[in-house]
Amino acid sequence: MINPVRGTRGMAAAPHALASQSALAVMREGGNAIEAMIAAAATIAVVYPHMNSIGGDAFWLIRVPGQPVRGLDACGAAAALASRDWYREQNITQTIPFRGGVAANTVAGTISGWDAALQFSCEQGGRLPLSRLLADAIDYARRGAPVTRSQHQNTVGKRDELQHIPGFADLFLPAGEAPAIGARFLQPALAATLERMAQAGLDDFYRGDLARLNAGTLEKHGSPVRLSDLQAHRAQWRDPLSLAHSLGRVYNMPPPTQGAVSLMILGILDRMPLRAMDPLGADFVHAAVEATKQAFRIRDRHITDPAYMKVDPASFLQADALDAMRASIDPQRAAPWGQGKGPADTIWMGTVDGNGIAVSFIQSVYHEFGSGVVLDGTGVTWQNRGCSFSLDPGALNTLEPGRKPFHTLNPAMAELSDGRVMVYGNMGGDGQPQSQSAVFSRTMLFGMDPQAAISAPRWLLGRTWGRPSDTLKLESRFPAPVIDTLRERGHDVEVMGEFDEAMGHAQAIVRHPNGILEGGADPRSDGVVAAF
Repeated sequence: MINPVRGTRGMAAAPHALASQSALAVMREGGNAIEAMIAAAATIAVVYPHMNSIGGDAFWLIRVPGQPVRGLDACGAAAALASRDWYREQNITQTIPFRGGVAANTVAGTISGWDAALQFSCEQGGRLPLSRLLADAIDYARRGAPVTRSQHQNTVGKRDELQHIPGFADLFLPAGEAPAIGARFLQPALAATLERMAQAGLDDFYRGDLARLNAGTLEKHGSPVRLSDLQAHRAQWRDPLSLAHSLGRVYNMPPPTQGAVSLMILGILDRMPLRAMDPLGADFVHAAVEATKQAFRIRDRHITDPAYMKVDPASFLQADALDAMRASIDPQRAAPWGQGKGPADTIWMGTVDGNGIAVSFIQSVYHEFGSGVVLDGTGVTWQNRGCSFSLDPGALNTLEPGRKPFHTLNPAMAELSDGRVMVYGNMGGDGQPQSQSAVFSRTMLFGMDPQAAISAPRWLLGRTWGRPSDTLKLESRFPAPVIDTLRERGHDVEVMGEFDEAMGHAQAIVRHPNGILEGGADPRSDGVVAAF
């Protein structure tokens, strides 16, 4: 039994302990939750390099007491050259490859999000300099950080696929081998890049010397991204999607993320008699899985770059739409299910400070190690989010220059009528909104503490990080009668490990009305909750 962590003046939850500690150190020095998240985001980009990078994308939800919840879209668009014709000229006509320069076809947006968030933090009284916020990350990159089991296993598992991609072996296979668990992993070029931004500002990544260096290397390695694409990029403040829930209000990011999916699942479940169910029982799992299918059908028909959408995603969160989805669910029989959206390598982190500022944040390179391309001179691993585009001109997510790719990423937040505030999230493709529904429901409806809700056995329908199949995956800690009942109802069940990393890395923080903070971190990850 792992107890939740509790505190009063600040709390951070991350899937790597060093990132949580970086955030906590900033709050101890008087920084707010936004500044703490920038520090955590920088650190985790260094110490969990297979999961995320400064060459990826990010999304933020930020709550400041007395103000509306704000969303920040730090997602990069496809390069101006990234057209279907351009890929045809590369003799690519079916699907965009997952790896290499041709997969590195979108701008990396995460640094622009750090920059916009830092400016907003200053408006809220933030005072710590950028050099302080990046200090831990610079030190871990220069002096080395311990290799986790997750990094080691992913490097071994993807070595054959990635070792010939430009820059990958030089960084991730020192001495020709995957670094051992506990070895010191050095990233001197990335340390210099972070130090350059600490001195010149984060905008240097898009419109300075770093931008010119990165753009030249991307072009050399076969990417369509050019300096003009980096210069044109800006993070965007967005109004979050909001669900009216019986307990209060739940928030997530609008498209191109699948935030609407997370909210639809909770809205459908809110129309079911959940309180009469066992949070570990077959009825609850069946209800959540069937709600997921309803939400995924909407996602796969409609959710894409909002500039190309023909419907308002908020319309799916209206009462009549949710009622219709609920009415389509058979409580005793599984509906048919097709293919999911595929894997994703991602981290979610949360911070809450003593003044009630709360941040839900997610940062990703899509597949493990992204495109695999590590840029000369800067040590930046570039994402492959754009390989999710289709080369079929009739597809929902078809490739167009300047178009944003569909994102499985979605950070979650809730403001409840009883005064509680919750930030929560998870990594893992199709699994993200499902684990969010499990953690939110178990915590807020069933009364479990955040750590118990996260540690409890989880399920996952469809594809996720490390698992290409579309089965209903259940951790083996579910009682045998639960597994048997779900199979009897028509679910294609696959039993996984006890604490299987394929379920993703979930974290959560709850701020109670009296100011007490309570958090949980996923034992499936390398994370902890840090508090004071």
